[in-house]
Amino acid sequence: MAPLIGISAYREVASFGTWNLDSVVLPATYVEAVGKSGGTSVLLPPIPGEEAALVRRLDGLILAGGADIDPTLYRAERHEKTGSARADRDLFEANLLLAALENEIPILAICRGHQLLNVVRGGTLHQHLEELVGSDIHDPIRGGFGSHEISVIQGTKTAAVIGSQTRCVPSHHHQSVAELGSDLIVSALSDDGVIEAIEDPELDHLLSVQWHPEVGGDPILFDWLVAQANSFAKVSR
Repeated sequence: MAPLIGISAYREVASFGTWNLDSVVLPATYVEAVGKSGGTSVLLPPIPGEEAALVRRLDGLILAGGADIDPTLYRAERHEKTGSARADRDLFEANLLLAALENEIPILAICRGHQLLNVVRGGTLHQHLEELVGSDIHDPIRGGFGSHEISVIQGTKTAAVIGSQTRCVPSHHHQSVAELGSDLIVSALSDDGVIEAIEDPELDHLLSVQWHPEVGGDPILFDWLVAQANSFAKVSR
């Protein structure tokens, strides 16, 4: 039986047919990537209070990309370029992450999810990268993805999974990890010094990346997650 991978979804007003409705949405690329690696996806809408119960039914978790995190959660004033707060999503995904960590289920954090991991561990974020690095290389295309190179740090778990060579990754973000949260280390950097991956050296079942592996055509991170989820399911079910 394929392992069940929960993916954090979110609420948006969506138009389809003659309808314009408050909807739960997620780019299909996440679901497709999980499926190609042998997993079965289930979308997790932001329903605070259900996090622990949901996690107990999962074999793995993806914290997906999306809207900016409320800067009050990392003790900062809102930058003029920071998007409006999504309090329901912030609360739900933070509690989902904590429950997943407590239950030791495999976790892949992507983009916003990567930033959320750092915030939940007490870290901070840069709110507008263009001011920090002097270019829009990390977010060059409105409504699309750019690409840039990253360097993976040798000896990290990230390097053990994807290799330590320089690689080109798909990118779409204007914020990034700043001060690291508790027990986290940097495992990949872009050429301009932006933190592209973090990890907890004590947790073999957690990977966290700033880029978007679901659109890059390289299944290696999803292969890792599904393999970890398979192992977790055999032990826990």
